[in-house]
Amino acid sequence: MLGMVILCVIFTGCTLARIKEPLTMTGTYFDTVIQLQVWDADEEILEHCKNLCRKYENLFSAEVESSDIGRINQAEGKPVSVSSETAELIQLGIHYGELSDGKFDITVLSASELWDFHDGKKVIPDQKVLEEAVSHIDYKNIQVDGTTVTMKDPKCRIDLGGIAKGYIADRLKEYLEKEGIEHATINLGGNVLTIGTKPDGSDYKIGIQKPFAADGEVLEVLSVHDRSVVSSGDYERYFEKDGVIYHHILDPQSGWPVQNDLDQVTILSDSSADGDALSTTCYVLGLEKGMKLIQEMDDVEAIFVTKDGEIHRSY
Repeated sequence: MLGMVILCVIFTGCTLARIKEPLTMTGTYFDTVIQLQVWDADEEILEHCKNLCRKYENLFSAEVESSDIGRINQAEGKPVSVSSETAELIQLGIHYGELSDGKFDITVLSASELWDFHDGKKVIPDQKVLEEAVSHIDYKNIQVDGTTVTMKDPKCRIDLGGIAKGYIADRLKEYLEKEGIEHATINLGGNVLTIGTKPDGSDYKIGIQKPFAADGEVLEVLSVHDRSVVSSGDYERYFEKDGVIYHHILDPQSGWPVQNDLDQVTILSDSSADGDALSTTCYVLGLEKGMKLIQEMDDVEAIFVTKDGEIHRSY
């Protein structure tokens, strides 16, 4: 889901006179603010990045009726022809559904739309309504044949919010590298992906937000290059009612916000799409099972923050 990671680019070991200032692109796509910092680029490259963001928003957003996902969700089980990118991303979502035994499920929309963490009304869905919604959550209902997608359950609907930003970050990095870019940071609503190192050869400094810190306090600063950093946690979107915190990371098998010992999971990986899916997956799995999953994977690291403030690392 959305990872609230604070990105800090700090120049060290050289003077500003010897480093060209990066070109910066800022915009709002997928209901979040994105920012790119690119060195040795021109405005045409940044404009193409904007166009890519618009393209993918119009393919992947469940809120855009004419998008591939919007058309699938309105098709009531009829086959829908989609782009190769949409088919690829759905297949990746299915993969993480299998990997997590359904704890990560891209068909959670029927339940997630019953919760509103933005309007301030703090409404808890009716249990019977939630149970009906959950009965239509199952990634196994998705059938992908080439670029044709069919939902076996007409009421089963897709939301790629838990993986799309990471996928888009990967595609932006792919494009920039083809254009010869060697130094850049890509920040899609907290999904941070870096290209190379900073121009002086040093690592980028990525600050991870302390859960529930009102002033944006940084919990830890990571030094990374050519890596993705993505966080998920219960502090990102939530409301509190009668002393209970209800947050946006739902258990697909109950429709309720996950209740476990974690406040936050941060994933370091080569692929931002993997980091996006794994941060949510590991949060839902909890510390023990999440740690076990990460330790079974190559080139992926994780930082777990428990509700008592303890930090647990997979490395």
